[in-house]
Amino acid sequence: MPVQPLKGVIAPILTPFDKALNIAEDLYVSHAKAMLEEGCVGLAPFGTTGEALSVGLEERVHTLATLVDSGVDPSKLIPGTGLTNMPDTVRLTRQTVELNCAGALVLPPFFGNQPSEEGLYAYYARLIEQVGSDALRIYLYHIPQVAGVGIPVSLAARLHRDFPGQIVGIKDSSGDWDNTKALLEIEGLVVYPGSELFLTDAIELGGPGCITGTANLNAAAIAEVASLLHSGEHEMAAQKMKSVHTFRSTMQQHNLIAAQKWLLADRSGDQRWLEVRPPLGRLSDAAGLALKDELASI
Repeated sequence: MPVQPLKGVIAPILTPFDKALNIAEDLYVSHAKAMLEEGCVGLAPFGTTGEALSVGLEERVHTLATLVDSGVDPSKLIPGTGLTNMPDTVRLTRQTVELNCAGALVLPPFFGNQPSEEGLYAYYARLIEQVGSDALRIYLYHIPQVAGVGIPVSLAARLHRDFPGQIVGIKDSSGDWDNTKALLEIEGLVVYPGSELFLTDAIELGGPGCITGTANLNAAAIAEVASLLHSGEHEMAAQKMKSVHTFRSTMQQHNLIAAQKWLLADRSGDQRWLEVRPPLGRLSDAAGLALKDELASI
């Protein structure tokens, strides 16, 4: 049976830290719940926006369990689980099955020599075998400009064809609309662009929505556009999309993680939001104030 995708905006939630740079679990949980209350249909914990590769294996396992134990519906979660080695990727991915998550967002193995398409195919086939569950749902994660390794359209099509019950979708964060459009042409594959800038075009071609980092601050507005598009209110959606587009264009002039954390600290008064793990650095107060003023003008 084809997977029923989450239709709307999914937030790859930010990961807050305390001054000792431990995960601030209370803030993490409250932010996750706030995102759902503001209109997100799902969350993608430990994605790029969540500083996932600065978060340890045990931290991920514990914090994801804490999120579910706190009352967040696991059927709304697509956690990032892809690492550079198979055993850790298997462990994290298996946890998404055990917790009854909607799926796992799995990067290709990155770093080192460029893997061949055959090598990447073998990696995902082995992952499916090792997790060993019919309940496994994998969303491929294509972000070559960051990972250094991408997932060709031909590979996504082949994996979905050979493992239709497990390889159910892909997040395309390449920023290349032609690539996203080609993925949307793969019958039965769920495709989420990694930016709301492609939301209108993607939904018009049958996509369910998007997974976008700026939902951490602008969830309600993006969710409203997605809802209008799914309801066929294209003219109203186009009007609302203007400010959404401007917001995104303004934010991506800065590091999206540090900038959003600065703004959340300013908005909430909780200074823990300022903390980022090295090598990422904080947004300066001067830059933060300037960004705040610029956003206020729109």
